[in-house]
Amino acid sequence: MSVSDQNPGESGESTLAARLNHLFEVIHPAGRSRPYSNDEVAALLHEQGGPTVSGTYLWQLRTGRRDNPTKRHLEALADFFGVPVAYFFDDDVARRVGSDLETLQRLREAGVQNVALRAVGLSPKSMDAVLAMIDRVRELEGLPPGPGPAR
Repeated sequence: MSVSDQNPGESGESTLAARLNHLFEVIHPAGRSRPYSNDEVAALLHEQGGPTVSGTYLWQLRTGRRDNPTKRHLEALADFFGVPVAYFFDDDVARRVGSDLETLQRLREAGVQNVALRAVGLSPKSMDAVLAMIDRVRELEGLPPGPGPAR
């Protein structure tokens, strides 16, 4: 099982590189299925007023060639990816965040995000109609009713 096939901290894999790579693999730019590049993250950190880092430095962190970033770098990376800074060094936090990231990845893979984004702004009545259609399609495909309250 490769690092990308598991949550950091699950099998004892708890290196900074593994945890950072997991964030890159799972958290993608809005509307895009491929991950951020090292250069993109470096540029976006700079735009957000974070510390200056290069794409090469991020590559070094992700490959383990460098493994002792400054506190400021870790805080900026944690903020960028929306995780607590403790994710990088606390196994319990890494497991909890990893579970949340796994859910996010499953939702993206299932196309749920696309459906949810299209439903934004619909009235409750329209949302009920959409959910009824989804339930009907599940029934037609021989699937059990979806989770959550029936509408």
